[in-house]
Formats: sequence, structure tokens, C-alpha cells
Amino acid sequence: TTEIYTLSLHDALPIWERSEQSAPGGSVNSACYLRLLKDTRITMQRVPMTAKGAKALREELEKLKKEDRPRISAAIAEAREHGDLKENAEYHAAREQQGFCEGRIGDIEGKLSNAQIIDIQTIENTGKVIFGVTVTIIDVDTDETKVYQIVGDDEANIKEGKLSVNSPIARGLIGREEGDVVQIDTPGGTREYEVDQVEHI
Repeated sequence: TTEIYTLSLHDALPIWERSEQSAPGGSVNSACYLRLLKDTRITMQRVPMTAKGAKALREELEKLKKEDRPRISAAIAEAREHGDLKENAEYHAAREQQGFCEGRIGDIEGKLSNAQIIDIQTIENTGKVIFGVTVTIIDVDTDETKVYQIVGDDEANIKEGKLSVNSPIARGLIGREEGDVVQIDTPGGTREYEVDQVEHI
């Protein structure tokens, strides 16, 4: 049991792909691990993030450090030259921007340092739903087709079809294969979906 709590996502990914082999250094097979993955009480050492999500954060971090930070520092220096800081609205506005900028820099650096970055395109497609895949599902009752990519919590954006790996739909799909029919509890009730296609894109 102790080994499961310290198992990294790097070790977990091969387990998702293999049906009977055990985790490195342990004796937990894939079925057991997938059950544990669905238990919200289990906390991974590192947070899963797609390669695209990590790239976007790195680009934002670079902009904050190389463009926004110098610009704000210059604005603060210029505002100081205008005299009394207590009544200087420009100074206080610039300092507020600086606080937001530095806070965001720290937030991004923390997320990247704690991320287990998964490049789904480097993983063989076995037709099984794992973190990072793009999955097409069909509502069994209505024949409505939906396409989702399963991503990390910070990357999730339902309008863009990006589902958090911890969302009810994603948790219901993880471990399933093309052709499987799964029942998923949604705000509108329990729905049945067929896993139509799994893509590594």
C-alpha cells in the first residue's frame, strides 16, 4: 500500500498500457492501480501535465520575465520621479501590477517544478484511454458525438474540449478501450457512452 502513495506518474503510465504486468518495485497490477487512480484520496507525488500545456506555461513565463517584469519596473521608477508616493496613483498601480506579475511567475514556476510532463505523441496508441489522449465518445441514447482531450487540472477548458483528468467523465473513461461502453454520472444524470476512437495527437 505504501508504494502506491509514492508511485510517480512516470511509473504509472506503463501500468495503464499493460494489462497484467506489475508496477516497478511493487506487485500492483493495472486493474488495481486504475481503481486506486479513481480514488480521490490518493495523491500523486507529481501533477500530470501535457507537453502542450507545459509549453504554454513556459512561453507565458518567458514573457512575464523578459517583457512584463522590466516594463513594470520601469513604470515604477518613472512614477517615483513624480514625487509624493502616498498620492501617486501611477506608482500604486504599477506596484499592484508588479505584485500580480511576481505572483504569477512564482505560480508558474511552482507548477512546472511539480509537473510530470507527458508527451502523448511519444506513447504507443493501444486504443486505451490514458492521460493526454484525445477520445471520441458517442452518447448511446442520442448518438451525439463528443471529442475530449484528457489533461491536467490547470489545463482544463471545457469550451476547448479539454477535460481535467479528475473530472467525472475523464475518470469514467480512464482505462477503457475503443468499443467499450461506459456509464458515467453527469449533472444531468447517468449517461452511457461508447468509446469510439482514441488518438495520440
